[in-house]
Parts: sequence; C-alpha cells; structure tokens
Amino acid sequence: MNKEAILNRLKSQFSLERSTAKVLVVGLGKTGLSVAYYLCQLNIEFAVVDSRDKPAFNDELLEKMPDVPVFTGGFDASLFELATHIVVSPGISMQEPVIQQALSQGVVSLSDIDILACSVNKPIVAITGSNGKSTVTTLLGEMAKADKVKVATGGNLGTPALDLISNEIELYILELSSFQLERTSQLNATVGTVLNISEDHLDRYTGMDDYIKQKQNVFAGGGVMVINVDDAEVLKMQKSSREMITFGLNYPADYHIKETKQGRFLAFKEQEILAVNELRIVGKHNQANALAALALGKVVNLSEDAMCYALKHYKGLKHRMQFVADIKGVRWINDSKATNIGACIAALEAFEGKKIILIAGGDAKEANMSELLPSLIEKVQTLLVIGKDAELIKQAVSDLIPVIEVGTLKKAVKKAKKIADVGNIVLLSPACASIDQFENYKERGKCFSSEVRALI
Repeated sequence: MNKEAILNRLKSQFSLERSTAKVLVVGLGKTGLSVAYYLCQLNIEFAVVDSRDKPAFNDELLEKMPDVPVFTGGFDASLFELATHIVVSPGISMQEPVIQQALSQGVVSLSDIDILACSVNKPIVAITGSNGKSTVTTLLGEMAKADKVKVATGGNLGTPALDLISNEIELYILELSSFQLERTSQLNATVGTVLNISEDHLDRYTGMDDYIKQKQNVFAGGGVMVINVDDAEVLKMQKSSREMITFGLNYPADYHIKETKQGRFLAFKEQEILAVNELRIVGKHNQANALAALALGKVVNLSEDAMCYALKHYKGLKHRMQFVADIKGVRWINDSKATNIGACIAALEAFEGKKIILIAGGDAKEANMSELLPSLIEKVQTLLVIGKDAELIKQAVSDLIPVIEVGTLKKAVKKAKKIADVGNIVLLSPACASIDQFENYKERGKCFSSEVRALI
C-alpha cells in the first residue's frame, strides 16, 4: 500500500489526521522503537515517553532521529494531556493511572498491530494462546517458505510487527500476546487462533476471565476461526456466524490424529496426511501444534506437500523441549520457555513413565501451582525448586513427591547430576517466568545448557 492509502485508513479508523495528530509513543523497547520509525516514515508528529531513566533503545533513537522529543524517568501527566493518540507498548499496563486518565479525556489508543492492519492488504494470520504460539508461528512460517510464499513472521516473537511491512510480502504471520491483543481493535485477520488457555499473567489481569477476554480479541473481525476442541475455554469462543476449522488430538475435529494399523497419522477428516513418527518435534502438545499449523495453512492456501515437507524438517525452537546432552545414560532437556503451568504440564506429558527429575521455579506470576500436582505425581521422580517462588511450589506439592529447594539453577544442575541414574530425564521446565534471576527465559536456558555441557 502507498503512504496516502495508509494515512486514509488511519484517519478513517482512528481519526488520526496527519496535519493535526500528536502521537505519544509510550515505552521505548523494541516495539516502541519500531513505532517511532514507522511514524517517522509517515511524517506523523510524535514524542516518546518512558518511565525508565535510560531505556534500552534511547541512544539508537536519538542517533537516527535527533529531533524527536524523548522524555524519560517517569510518566508526566502533562505529556498525555497534550496527545491526541497514544501507542502503548505491550510491556506497560493499560491500567497505569496516566493512561486511564488520558483515555477518559478522549485520547485515542491504538497499537502497533492496529497500525500494521491499516498498512497492508495481504493476508494476516494471527496466533495466540498460553502455550505453543511461538512454535506454531515459526512452523507455519517454514510451511509458507516451503511453498515459495514470501512470508514475514513476527509480532510478539522476534521482529516487531511494523518492521515486517514490505510491498514484497505476500503473507504476514503474527504471534500475539494477551498484552498486544488487549490494546488492538482493528486486526481483522484472515485467520486467527487461540491455541489453548491456561493460567498466565494473572499479575496483570483481574482474573482468568479478564485474561481470556483479551485472548479472544484475536477473533475480532470476520476471518476464519481455528478452534482447539480439546480446550474447554477455547471451545466457548465459537461463533455460529463465522467460518471455523477445528483441530484436536481426536476425531471429530477436522484436523486430528488418526489411529491405523500402520501407526498414528496427522489427518484431515478421513484423509491421512503424515505419520506422527515423521515429526521431529516430540510430545502430544507438539502434535496439536502441528495440527493447528495445518489448519491455518489450509485457510491461506498453502499446499499440503509444502506443509508436510516443513513438518518433516522442523526441529523446533531453542529453549523449547531442546535436547542438550546425554551424559552417561541421563538425558538433559532445556524447556526454559515453559514460563507457565500449562507449558510445564505439556512438557511432562511428552515423556513416558516416572523418570523425570524436574527443575522448576522462578516468578510464578500469582498462578496456582497446585494445578501441577497430577502431572508431577504421575511423571516426576524428584522436584528441584529454584527462584523467588520456590517455597510456593514446595507448599503446593505438600510432600506428595520428593522436593529439594536448591535456590539457583547452577546448584540445581549439580544436584541433578548427583541424584540422576541411567534412564532419568533431567528436565528444566520452570512453570514460572525467569525475571527474578535472569533477564529472560533465553538467558535462563543458555545458563542451563552451559552448566550441563560443563558436566561432560
């Protein structure tokens, strides 16, 4: 789309008139920086505000756009009063008093996802869920590449949404968090999905109903809904007026696992597509992720051959059920990306028997850790707990399995080495965020992998 068409859409949808708009970009992280660059390209007047004294991208912004006003060290209410529009980064709560005050006075809120939706006329796939969204996003991207489609993937994962925009792109695949969706009103994706729902981010929401409501925004508009029939909360999101495709591990979901004399197959209705044992990603949760990707790909007309090629070659994401080493008959698995209870349960269910030494803990984000109990009792031989909410997990387990509080990840690896026998699996699947002890889950996963390899 050309610049004039984009500006007309922004004016129509958000009353954003270039000659009079004063946009305040709230937050100077990756998303805020991408918004700043894009507004500059459209010649829209804006300023940037960040509560931190030295935001991560402050120097980069000032180097490339020295004339842009940047205010740091707090949220000055007068800045919000001067704005006609605000673009609030996902890391900042919409409940901040200055933001609520601005909205009550008629300041218009829009997101980077809204701006992207107003800037492209190619199909958009929108993917959210408590778990699996990064896997499905990257897998679907590989399917599109295998079909020779010029595809851009990003959003919550990797590249910020506005940095993806190009006239050459034929398909946009967006991973979207609840934080992005709660401030997005104009997405109207060609196809969207909520992969699953489990407790997450309850430190930012009033409860599960509020969290689910934000996830459901991925279905705003008139696009095809891809529904997980195995998840009761997702199943409630169905709308009889909309076109839907379902997926789930069992028939009668449109995409399901079919049992045959020759083995188990990914299938569409009665048609066998690919043998499960040809997948490189392991576990029932990844079978569900593969089915979801097939359903999404069908809607945007990817060829089945290309999708199967990608499924047979896709190795999964780093820090997500990533094999690290086999040391004297003990397998070490890095699942640091399991930052909530649902992800940890999915990881545990990927293994047979009660052979797991589980390392869990961190910032529980006010989640109810007792929900882990059935899977822990069935799968875990010993639980090693680390981080800020280690005691919370220990209390939830209530001596039903052996629990050792070790404090740090480094100590957990050393302890696991001492107690592991041939046939054990040492699994880092924390069920918690990492920010109490690490910058992010990636740093936590790298630390684990490094400590394990030092044992070799």
